[in-house]
Amino acid sequence: MHPIRSQSGCANGERTQLELFRSKPGDLAPRDAQDLMAWPFFSLAKTRRTTPIDFRMGATWISVEAVFEHGMATIWDADVLIWAASQLVAARDAGRPTSRLMVTTPHEILAFTRRGTGKASYERLKAALDRLQSTTVATSIRQEHQRRRRRFSWINEWRELADGNGRALGIELILPDWFYDGVLDRALVLTIDRAYFDLTGGLERWLYRIARKHGGRQDGGWSFDVPHLHLKSGALSPLRRFAFELRAIVARQSLPGYVLTLENALGRDRLNFAPIPPDPLHAAMRRVGLKPVENWP
Repeated sequence: MHPIRSQSGCANGERTQLELFRSKPGDLAPRDAQDLMAWPFFSLAKTRRTTPIDFRMGATWISVEAVFEHGMATIWDADVLIWAASQLVAARDAGRPTSRLMVTTPHEILAFTRRGTGKASYERLKAALDRLQSTTVATSIRQEHQRRRRRFSWINEWRELADGNGRALGIELILPDWFYDGVLDRALVLTIDRAYFDLTGGLERWLYRIARKHGGRQDGGWSFDVPHLHLKSGALSPLRRFAFELRAIVARQSLPGYVLTLENALGRDRLNFAPIPPDPLHAAMRRVGLKPVENWP
């Protein structure tokens, strides 16, 4: 068995106290945690980030710190958490017991998140798990007393599993209480479009999650001042660069399920996003339990 990657010397004790949850492959609906969609918890850059995120807005505060060896967990790394949330919600809805101790195969995660399944993809997944485990988060969100601090990593620990001959059997990981409890709260999880995994830009991915969280399926959609969005993103780029990238995304209209528009009012840029009305045929098929056809001949 490969060595355990762990922050805590007590991690082995934690494992013995948890029931093992085995993932199930299949076409699960992707689920995302609303807290992770609404606030700046991840780096949006593909280059290594070690500069902390220090966010304050009203009673909400978030601090995210990275180690130089791995860098901060990115919004692409968060796909692992979307996979975990999707597995847990599906199990809960089916009446199966859930646990923070999960065992799966790299292939399941990579296939679910629409990644390649070659050797390079496996290595990138392991690097993502290292960043999720080594990134430290402290936040007031979902704390009964806002001034109290909750500190955790996105993964308490993870390890590779192998048989006596060194043949890979999968990976095992332990989720933190803060994330696990939020996922099992029905009000704190949203279904997302599977096309989200095809978005290649960090800002695009973050914008989709913001749109899905705040705009939802409301006819009127939602809007934000661009400086406010810049603050909420936690991005290191200056506001001017951030606004330039926003305009490019609006021009591409690449967010699945939403139309983006930029307007200028009283000298301030404002981004609006409204949901695209669902296809009537697809909606009717879903109502009778049929899966909509994605590509007509």
